[in-house]
Amino acid sequence: MKNKTIYFLIPALLCLIGLAAMAYYCLCTFFSTSSETHYLYIDADDTVDSVLTKLKPMSSEHALAGLSTMMRHTSYADHVRTGRYAIEPGMKTYDVLQRLKNGHQEPIMLTIPEVRTMEQLAGRLGRKLMIDSADIAPLIVGDTLAPCLFVPDTYEVYWNISANALMERMQREHDRFWNSENRRQLAADLGLTPEEVCTLASIIDEETANTGEKPDIAGMYLNRLHCGMPLQADPTVKFALQDFTLRRIYNAHLEVESPYNTYRNAGLPPGPIKIASQQGIDAVLHASQNPFLYMCAKEDFSGTHNFAVTYSEHQRNAARYARALNQRGIR
Repeated sequence: MKNKTIYFLIPALLCLIGLAAMAYYCLCTFFSTSSETHYLYIDADDTVDSVLTKLKPMSSEHALAGLSTMMRHTSYADHVRTGRYAIEPGMKTYDVLQRLKNGHQEPIMLTIPEVRTMEQLAGRLGRKLMIDSADIAPLIVGDTLAPCLFVPDTYEVYWNISANALMERMQREHDRFWNSENRRQLAADLGLTPEEVCTLASIIDEETANTGEKPDIAGMYLNRLHCGMPLQADPTVKFALQDFTLRRIYNAHLEVESPYNTYRNAGLPPGPIKIASQQGIDAVLHASQNPFLYMCAKEDFSGTHNFAVTYSEHQRNAARYARALNQRGIR
């Protein structure tokens, strides 16, 4: 009788030992084998098996086996949650499970770049976030004022943010930007809407990378707008042609039929030619009071400009710049 009891107790004892070992690996051992934090990205089509495959390079064999067991014996298998999760040194296996199960993500820092087209922006966002660029493109591509919504900066967001949620976040950031530092009132004082400010700022951004010169260029363009002169901005011609490699603008380029061609159309184009920088926007809002009506890139290729009040003075500046281009063989 005693032998039979022992015979039946041995499997139960082995089971208890196994459970104790599993509990030890799950609760007492470190999951990560690295001294650095690694990040696990879980997509919408991931399963328990694919999640474990992604975790394999980050963990020990015993810890991964323990996590696998816990995942398959809890509700996690039925609710794999997307996101970006930090796997930190010192985390226990159970801690990893709880983090994944509860969806405790680590946000990313998303930078909105100063790109020229909304197709480019959709591509950048699609590479940075879980959402596909094809989900973002319909919300921004084809809308001439869409670039006005985005304020170039770095924002903390979750990697698995939806396209609609991202647009709502950008709208809040846009409103916060324009409601701060009296920007809306400054725009109104110029007789411009925020969208018109962004449009002019985008042209100025393409004219120069010199932040200190931007208020002078803004003042010159505002002078043109106020007296009814065409802006005649070369960057708008490049945008109309969708050829951003052009280094010289010839008369043939100026004939392009487009509402963005400010040589053929008076006033501002229908929308920005890029996502305007904060510096460009503030340069318009704080434009310098100057008498200039003309500008031409300096012949020293410093990235700055010679400004002029009269057309004859401008012609002399333009002739010097043209000679410098010819001397460098720039066509």
